[in-house]
Amino acid sequence: MCENHSDTMSFEENMNRLGQIVALLERGDAKLADSLALFEEGTRLVSRCSAMLDGAQQQIMKLQKNPGGQLEEAPFEEDVQ
Repeated sequence: MCENHSDTMSFEENMNRLGQIVALLERGDAKLADSLALFEEGTRLVSRCSAMLDGAQQQIMKLQKNPGGQLEEAPFEEDVQ
């Protein structure tokens, strides 16, 4: 697979490919060099999916009431404990 191909794939396509890679590695019959290449591709896919999720989280807005009782949009902030 082309190294930068995951940049043009959707989140779902990246996750599907990652699932394929996991299945291939779990079979355990690939040559070492092939396994390493699959592992590296999987690592890139995980990073790409993580970045896509981070971007989606930043776009999420919540509705809250302002002091006047009207609904307004506010950025979603994750509760960090």
